Amino acid sequence: MAKHPETNAVRIQTKKTGEKEHSTPLFLTSSFTYDSAEDMAAAFSDDSLDVNIYSRFSNPSVDEFIEKIASLEGAEDGIATATGMAAIYATFMTFLNQSDHIISASSVFGSTHTILTKYLPKWGIESSYFDMNKPESIEALIKPNTKMLYVETPSNPGLDIIDIEFVSALCKKNNILFVVDNCFATPAVQQPIKFGADLVVHSATKFIDGQGRVLGGVVVGKKELIQPLYLFIRNTGPSMSPFNAWVLSKSLETLFIRMDRHAASAIQIAKALTGHAKLSSVKYPFLESHPQYAIAKKQMSNGGGIVTFELKGGIEAGRNFLNRLQMISMTNNLGDSRTIASHPASTTHSKLSLEERAAVGITDGLIRISVGLENADDILNDILQALGE
Repeated sequence: MAKHPETNAVRIQTKKTGEKEHSTPLFLTSSFTYDSAEDMAAAFSDDSLDVNIYSRFSNPSVDEFIEKIASLEGAEDGIATATGMAAIYATFMTFLNQSDHIISASSVFGSTHTILTKYLPKWGIESSYFDMNKPESIEALIKPNTKMLYVETPSNPGLDIIDIEFVSALCKKNNILFVVDNCFATPAVQQPIKFGADLVVHSATKFIDGQGRVLGGVVVGKKELIQPLYLFIRNTGPSMSPFNAWVLSKSLETLFIRMDRHAASAIQIAKALTGHAKLSSVKYPFLESHPQYAIAKKQMSNGGGIVTFELKGGIEAGRNFLNRLQMISMTNNLGDSRTIASHPASTTHSKLSLEERAAVGITDGLIRISVGLENADDILNDILQALGE
């Protein structure tokens, strides 16, 4: 009998041990034993055997987390990594070869931008950026050697949104692998595979964990795409630790409840800040003023837990705002139970040049608020007093 995603997030578990535990145990082991020398030899010689050998290859705690995420995303299979950036880098290195070309949205996380512009060129892989507000410009960037198209939607930190179905059709027409970073939405809010994505990547460190405790990443998609990714990760080593996987799997049990609360508070705060005298703009996917509001409503069940706004006064105004906060945390993470404020121009994207920041949509006065699980009025009051009210 088919079950709802919320139920799968709670009920998918590893096979019970002889202790008949109700809550899944943590398989904190680096390796696994065999009943005979023949079994050990077979485990290494026959890749079709479903056996655990070494936790860099597979581990029951990690497998449970992967199975849950794949189920929630509507994917056939998945692979977990040590961090979100490991998931993104592994995806690039598995499917891109020397002389290949990748097209990426310009609105991407700073470290992703660094990989695209600094490291991929070392292996002869070229990249081109497009404006997420102008998806019609993508087709002109496609070359005979274009092998992948990569987007974040919503983007970090600009909250730009792209029509996944539109891009998917373009990729299928040109035989291009379509990869979507679903970190900001999570599968509780958006399932890109349903709209045509080939692979979906996550930084599980963010909303999937939800309490700022552990690092993790994951990639899900069709089995034939996950298998080469698995081999790359197995041999290069950026595997997820069993402990982190156990924590993240437990976190998924409350993901849908948490995302509903994050989103309900976020839209309340976004509406309250709209038109504030100290702000030149407020951005949230489910505000009607968002440029891609109609697309967000089509492919997301709510607007997510991130609100951004532009302070009048640039970098200095951004720093002053952060220094006046009394409750909201200042840290470079997001997706936590505690509300977090960050100023990308002076922190996560500070090492980029002005031109590079502009290329990825980072303005001097941009503030990103990751709305937590506190009472929405308390969050809003702290923002308002920091603005000088």
